[in-house]
Amino acid sequence: MQDLKQSLQSALDQALKKLEVSDVEIPIQEVPDNKPGDYGSPVAFGLAKVLRKNPAAIAQEILQGLELPAGIAKAEAVGPYINFFVDNAAFIKAVIDSSLELPQQEKKYIVEHTSINPNKEAHVGHLRNIALGDAIARILKAAGYTVEIQNYIDDTGRQAAESLFAVSYFKLKYDGSKKYDHWLGELYVNLQKAKETDAETIEAGVREVMHQLEQGKLRKEIAEIVYALLQTSYDLGVEYDLLVWESDVVASGFLAQGLAILENSDYVNQPAEGKYAGALIMDVSEFIPGLEEPNIVLVRSDGNAMYVAKDIGYHYWKAGMFEGLKFEKFDTQPSGRALYSSSPSGELHPDGKTFAHADDVVNVIDARQSHPQTIVKAALRLSDHNRGHDLYHLAYEVVTLEGQAMSGRKGITLAIDDVIAEAKHRAKAVISEKNPDLDHVENVARQVGVGALRFGMLKSESKRIIDFRWDQALSLQGDSAPYVQYAHARASKILRDAAEQKIDLAEADFAKTGELEAKVAQMIAKLPDVISLAARDYAPHVVAQYALDLAATWNWYYNHKDEQGRPDTRIFQSDDGLKEARLMLVGKLKETLAKSLELLGIEAPEEM
Repeated sequence: MQDLKQSLQSALDQALKKLEVSDVEIPIQEVPDNKPGDYGSPVAFGLAKVLRKNPAAIAQEILQGLELPAGIAKAEAVGPYINFFVDNAAFIKAVIDSSLELPQQEKKYIVEHTSINPNKEAHVGHLRNIALGDAIARILKAAGYTVEIQNYIDDTGRQAAESLFAVSYFKLKYDGSKKYDHWLGELYVNLQKAKETDAETIEAGVREVMHQLEQGKLRKEIAEIVYALLQTSYDLGVEYDLLVWESDVVASGFLAQGLAILENSDYVNQPAEGKYAGALIMDVSEFIPGLEEPNIVLVRSDGNAMYVAKDIGYHYWKAGMFEGLKFEKFDTQPSGRALYSSSPSGELHPDGKTFAHADDVVNVIDARQSHPQTIVKAALRLSDHNRGHDLYHLAYEVVTLEGQAMSGRKGITLAIDDVIAEAKHRAKAVISEKNPDLDHVENVARQVGVGALRFGMLKSESKRIIDFRWDQALSLQGDSAPYVQYAHARASKILRDAAEQKIDLAEADFAKTGELEAKVAQMIAKLPDVISLAARDYAPHVVAQYALDLAATWNWYYNHKDEQGRPDTRIFQSDDGLKEARLMLVGKLKETLAKSLELLGIEAPEEM
C-alpha cells in the first residue's frame, strides 16, 4: 500500500536526520514469506560507507530513533535490515478504505497501435498488437497520465490498392454474404494468384488505383474497410481517440516542416562530396552507438525523401512542434465515445478537442521495425525544438500459427473474427455444462472467451514469440483470464449472499482479523505499485501476473484449513464482527480483481 510505504519512508527519514543523514533513498520492500515481518528496508546498507560503520550497527541506531507510523505494530533490526510488522486490524482497514486511483500526472502520452493495412480482415498476428496497445493505454491512464490513442490508416499503400483493384478486376459486387473485410481479403488473395498469368494488366490497374488513392479520390471505399476492421476491435473491447490517415499526413506538409527542423540541427548536413554528395544525412552515432554506418540518408541526392524522413515529420507533429491536420467525427463507438479522424475538410479543434501535443509517444509495432523506430527516436532527441519528448517502441515478436509463419498474400492466416466466434462457442459450452441455469449465458460466454484471447496475448513478455494454438489460446484453465474471472465471480456470489441476508457491515470488528486476512490485504495493496511498474516499463504482462497472483491468494484464503484440517475462513460461519470484517475484505478483493482485469481490457463477470 503506497500510503503505508510513504509513511514508513517518512518515519525512516526522520530517524536518519537524528543521525545527521539526509537526502538518502529509502527503499521499502516486502519481506519474503520465510523471514520475520511484513515490510522491510535495507537502507542501512547504503549508509555503511557514509557513516563508516557496520550496516547491522547502523540498523540498530536507526531503530532507536524511529517513531512508528500508524498501522505498524513494531519494528526490529534483522541484521542490516529493518523489518516492520503491520498492525493487522489497522492495516486491513486502511487497505479496504484506500483508493485504487493514482495521482494525476502532468504528462500526455500518445499510444499508437493497431494500424492495420485497410485491405483485408485482421488476423491473430494483429491481435497481439491490438491487445498490447489497448492494455498499455489503459495502464498509463490508471497511472495518472493523459492518454490519446491513435490508429494509423495507410490508405495510400499498395496493399489497399490491390484489394480495391481486385473488385473491378474480378467484376464483382459486394453482396453482404460475409463481413466486408473478409470478402475483400479473399479477392486480395485471389489477385495474388492471378498475377501468375496476368501480371502486366494487374500491375497497370494497381498503379492507377494507387494514383487515385494518393489524390484522395477513393477515401469512401477505404472508409468501408476501416469501418469493418473497427468492428473487430470493438468486439475485443478496444476503442480509439483518433484515426490518422496516411493521405492526410502526405498532404499536410509534415515532411517539409520536419526537414526544416532537422536542417537546423548540428547532426544533419548535406555533404558536397563523397558517397553522400548532395544528399541530406543525419549522424545518429551519438544516439545509436556501435553502428557500422552511422549516417542515415533522409533525402537522396535526387531530391526524393526516404520514408524515415516522412515518419520523423509525422512524429514532430505528434510532439506538437507544428500543426497541419484537421479533424472530424468518424464514428460513435460502443461506449458512446466519439472516434475522430483526420480529414481535409475537418476542423482544427472539433468539439473543442486538441490532438497531438504529446510529451511522450508509445508506438506498438513489431520488432522488425526496431531500426527505423530508433532513428525517429534519435530525431526527436536532437531537435532544437525538443522539450524532453521521447518515443518508446513497444516492440513485440511475431505470432505464428500452429508453428507456421503467417502470410496474408498466401492466405495463411486466422481471422480474429473467427477466433472470437470460436472462443465464445467454446466458453458457452463449458459454462452451460457447469452452470446450466446461468442467466445471460451468451454475454458471459463473450466475456470469458474474449478475456481468454486477450490474456493469452498479454501474459508473456512482448519480446517472446507466441505460437497460436487453439487449445492453449482458448484454455479456460491454469494461467488464464477465466481463472481470474472465476475468482471474481466467487467473490461476487459471497457478497450477493451477504446482501440477501442483510448483513450490516457497519458491525465489522477488525480487531478480530488475523494474519490470514492480512496476507490477502497485503496482496490487494500491491496494485498501485504494480500499475506504476507496468507503466514505467510498458509491460502489461506485469499486471497479468499480478491478477493471477491475486486470484491465487484469494483461492488460498477461501480454501484455508487450520492445523486440524478444518476450514477456518468460512465467512458466514465466522463470529460476529469478524464475519462483517471479512466481507468488507472480500468486497475490496472483488474491486481489485475487477480493476486488474480492466487494465488488461478484460471484463469481470458477476457469475460464471
